[in-house]
Amino acid sequence: MEKEFLINSIFLATEGEGVRVGEPQIFVRFQGCAVGCLNCDSKETWEFDQKMSTNLEDIISRVEKLSQGKYKKINNVSITGGDPLHPKHTANVETLVRELKQHGYFVNIEASGTRVVKEIFDLVDFISFDYKTPSTGVACKHELLLKLFQDHAGKFQIKSVVADKKDFETSFEILNWLKAQLPSATEIPWVVTPCYNNLESFPQERFKAVIEMNHNYGGPFRVIGQQHKWIFGPDKTQV
Repeated sequence: MEKEFLINSIFLATEGEGVRVGEPQIFVRFQGCAVGCLNCDSKETWEFDQKMSTNLEDIISRVEKLSQGKYKKINNVSITGGDPLHPKHTANVETLVRELKQHGYFVNIEASGTRVVKEIFDLVDFISFDYKTPSTGVACKHELLLKLFQDHAGKFQIKSVVADKKDFETSFEILNWLKAQLPSATEIPWVVTPCYNNLESFPQERFKAVIEMNHNYGGPFRVIGQQHKWIFGPDKTQV
């Protein structure tokens, strides 16, 4: 029986956040998430909607079509959601990653920060792993960050959305905990992103406050905003 993949959308865009900001990527957005972040900007992807089911052949066909640049093929694919690491998705995600790798793509996975799935993390080229700050309303197990370092060093970033000083200080506290567990680690690639609230066009004052906090704490993080929201506005999707 052919596998059914729950897919919200497949689209070409330029990465708007994190250390790979500015890179053109084809995004494969899975439909279905049970994490429930309070400040989620893609709640339309939460429901496990069977009406959005498709098959592997269709996904690869759409990716291949979007990858055809005028002068050179776009080689980056980002698997996102929703939550592509939810147990309902993981077998399909593993199948998709293997197929994309056979087609020569560089594959990134956007991980919600609630699970480490070794079978998938071993296959992908890069992992963007969320650390859930207090403003998200979601608990994050510190041990998952440690496992990420132990098993996948050199191929990931940690990202946390910062709404206020508590979010920043919590991230700083966990960063120091990680450093204590990993005395030989020369760099911990952690990005903090000032959050957008609903209907907020650009969080200028919050952005400046996060930058100032990072300076005051000795620059432990890279502060990188969400470029796509500056350009297209906070509510535009598939950009």
